[in-house]
Amino acid sequence: MTLFEHYREQHLVKEAPLAIRVRPQTLADFVGQEHLVGSGRVLRKSIESDQLISIILWGPPGSGKTTLARIIANTTKSSFSQVSAVSASVADLRKIVAEAKDRYGMQQKRTILFIDEIHRFNKAQQDSVLPYVEDGTVTLIGATTENPSFEVISALLSRCCVYTLKALTEENIHSIIKSALVDKENGLGSLKTKLEDKALDHLVMMTNGDARKALNALELSVYTTAPDKSGTRKITLEVIEDALQHRSLIYDKAGEGHYNLISALHKSLRGSDPDAGLYWLARMLEAGEDPLYVCRRLVRFASEDVGMADPQALVVAIAAYQAFHFIGLPEGKLALAEAVVYLATAPKSNALYAGYSKVERDVKTGKNDPVPLHLRNPVTGLMKNEGYGKGYKYDHDFKAHFSGQHHLPDSVAGNIYYDPSDEGFEKEINQRLSTWWPNRKREKSE
Repeated sequence: MTLFEHYREQHLVKEAPLAIRVRPQTLADFVGQEHLVGSGRVLRKSIESDQLISIILWGPPGSGKTTLARIIANTTKSSFSQVSAVSASVADLRKIVAEAKDRYGMQQKRTILFIDEIHRFNKAQQDSVLPYVEDGTVTLIGATTENPSFEVISALLSRCCVYTLKALTEENIHSIIKSALVDKENGLGSLKTKLEDKALDHLVMMTNGDARKALNALELSVYTTAPDKSGTRKITLEVIEDALQHRSLIYDKAGEGHYNLISALHKSLRGSDPDAGLYWLARMLEAGEDPLYVCRRLVRFASEDVGMADPQALVVAIAAYQAFHFIGLPEGKLALAEAVVYLATAPKSNALYAGYSKVERDVKTGKNDPVPLHLRNPVTGLMKNEGYGKGYKYDHDFKAHFSGQHHLPDSVAGNIYYDPSDEGFEKEINQRLSTWWPNRKREKSE
């Protein structure tokens, strides 16, 4: 490193955001994640003994993934090379690998390759690292906010241990903020700052376990607040509210959070829990989810989990979609909320879903017989001569408009696909079917 580069690096450190400046350098100063780096834990012992294997650190933003990686760099005797998957190329990775080979050949020193946001690497980029992780040329530390099962190739994943970081607790965030306020060397201790208790509590709550978000908001609040006559910067609740604007919601419309929340909404409706349904709906909408995606899922739910137990459910779901499409945000949220409550409190039946699944299976795997002649329409004389329509019974000519004629082809004759429950409107459907088809046996639920 040249003298110019050394001064440049020192300057960048001093000008870095507060979250970077107060980043802990040792495990003793690291806050949170006791389940991973607490006393006696395997990861902590492997770091302290310099026996680290390739790992993936998976956790929400601001939970300490990059900080932990840097502590590993400071604690172990390995050389540390960091890249961001946002900007790094395969050429960058090959350069690091070449340097790692030279370093080990000349100094017998291992190299830790830290890839931040590894989920942003495509398959080819991840493949380029694989051979060198496998042969030990580099020890990989990958950091990701996305589920590695979906975002990291299986071959690379099988060569790494995945450690899951949790969102920091309110106590953790409290500790980090107070430490930054008294740190005179890297933090805000030299600025004589007084943070009101209400402001601190609000900052902790609204940043949702994200230490980086909390420190950024704190730094902005302090630097934009003029000191009073005594030289004290008083950070009130109003100042913190102005700095934060809105709560940090952990959500990625293309990632696992998206699927977790829609799964929670769907299962809450299936469980007839309108309170939970409204909660998960709000979590999605307030985090920026496309409301029309939610509309589509509500329509699906109406058919899949309510079905014929309440045919009106589908009407309500479609009406909610049309209402939202008509008035948009924010008023349209109430239309979706109405649909959520209706679906949650409607009688439930998956008989329609189960019935179609059986039909689908038979159509895809069974014999596809031709349409029986009596069901075919004899449009021409030739077709009539061939027997099209022969023997067909016109139901309106019979009592109660029912002829009792069968309509399935021989290969599936007698199969029961739709087996209505005794819930809601399906109870009435059952009565009708029993009257029309007394020999139609209901399936026994397992």
